[in-house]
Amino acid sequence: MQKLNKIDDIKKLISDEKMVLLYFSTNDCGICTTLLPKIEKMLLDYTEISSAHVSIDELPVVSSEFSIFTVPTVLAFIEGKEVIREARFISMDILEDKIQKYYNLIFS
Repeated sequence: MQKLNKIDDIKKLISDEKMVLLYFSTNDCGICTTLLPKIEKMLLDYTEISSAHVSIDELPVVSSEFSIFTVPTVLAFIEGKEVIREARFISMDILEDKIQKYYNLIFS
């Protein structure tokens, strides 16, 4: 998962790729640190999804740009439109079910 720290890079990724998963966190969030490797591992099964990690500490403007009120937050976009939003207490099973449904629709 690449790390992005410019709003223009994030917007370009969303507009250029068919499906994108963004993971937002802060440096002092223990849950964020624990969840990130789980999401990275899950994404190994979905090779067509472009993904990026965004630190709100390093790029505070993303909070308002993407309406991030708590961390961790996962957003998924298909053809530039937000289709999944999970925040705070994220169930990996529920998240993967949602991703799998969209992934199968888009890439099968």
